[in-house]
Amino acid sequence: MVGTIIGSTLRVSVPLILCALAGVLCERAGVIDLGLEGKMLATAFATAAVGVTTGSLGLALMAAVAVGLALSMLHGYACVSHRGDQVVLGMAITMTAAGLTVVLGIAWFAQGGQTPAVPESVRLDGWFTGLGDALKTVPYVGTALALAFTGHNAMVYGALGLVVGVWWLLYRTRFGLRLRAAGENPAMVDAAGVSVKALRYQALALNGVLASLAGAYLVLAQNPSFIPHMTAGRGYMALAALIFGKWHPVGALWACLLFGFLDAISIRLQGAALPAFLGGGQVPVQAIQAMPYVLTVVLLAGFIGSAVAPKALGRPYLKER
Repeated sequence: MVGTIIGSTLRVSVPLILCALAGVLCERAGVIDLGLEGKMLATAFATAAVGVTTGSLGLALMAAVAVGLALSMLHGYACVSHRGDQVVLGMAITMTAAGLTVVLGIAWFAQGGQTPAVPESVRLDGWFTGLGDALKTVPYVGTALALAFTGHNAMVYGALGLVVGVWWLLYRTRFGLRLRAAGENPAMVDAAGVSVKALRYQALALNGVLASLAGAYLVLAQNPSFIPHMTAGRGYMALAALIFGKWHPVGALWACLLFGFLDAISIRLQGAALPAFLGGGQVPVQAIQAMPYVLTVVLLAGFIGSAVAPKALGRPYLKER
């Protein structure tokens, strides 16, 4: 039971982790991204549409990355180059993606906005299944360890590796130091002869790649076809996770795992019985499904005041002449 829950937690946390890392990178550079939800939705649709049409995993991933980069560059063009309102543009990206994916789905596939299921050649296979079989022979804990940590697809292990990679990039490289400085004191970065605009565009490019991987994962590993609004608020959960994690990759990881744990538990609790002193009967499915979203509100309400954002977050930078 424990191993199954841990394994489920890791699997459902992947899009949150990737999306939170995308948000950490661009917000550390001083750019608010409320369009994470829309980027995930658009890239999930691109993955499914190209995967169904071509049957190629590589082309499906390339399409997702292309769409994610295009949306991030649009974000940069409007908000970094022309100093537009970052909050408004992020919401515009999300709202446009929510409507456009449905319209294109109806026009191209005539299935009410959905796409056909992608073929098995496009789906991600589990890794380390042989190691899992070997672990099951270990007394007492072997089966739990096998269920918890083996048999996942490449993106599960990759997402955990990317947490370390983003931490190293931000805190152990010159680029990371400059990127964080662009979100704290862009005037100082400019005075040092480094382009604030270029740093923010680079952060948005990385943001677009990670958000596209999060969207692609929904189709390649969870649901084999695109369904309208299939992100179900995960982009906003990722934003809550990065705020709760204080804009740090490792802190955001733990918050995402907490959300994933609640999601995994909610699946297990469906059909569970209430205690006798509460009147018996089954736990309402709606209450169980709402658990991750309630926690999002609680975390934002309880911690948004104590979490200190980058000082220049959301402020367009105008180069002094």
